[in-house]
Amino acid sequence: MSEKRKILAVCAFGVGSSMVLKMQLEKAFKAKGIDVDVDNTDLAQAPSMQVDAIFTSPQFIPELEPKVTVKVFGVEQFMNAKQVEAAIDAYLGGA
Repeated sequence: MSEKRKILAVCAFGVGSSMVLKMQLEKAFKAKGIDVDVDNTDLAQAPSMQVDAIFTSPQFIPELEPKVTVKVFGVEQFMNAKQVEAAIDAYLGGA
């Protein structure tokens, strides 16, 4: 069995929208039958966390990418299941 993937949902302050994204990511990964551990945090803490991938708003990608060693995936609308699935598919395609 493969090791559980660690996924991070990031927003500016690590409270509201990252929690929404976290729940959407958990639901979408579960629907794909993939075991993940999703956490959420703010922009400042994200670079110090050991994860396999980061999901966030597209506007935060330029700020995060230079500070992390993992791929960062953008989701425009966190409540849009199709957009969340598309970002996960992009991650899985490159993983």
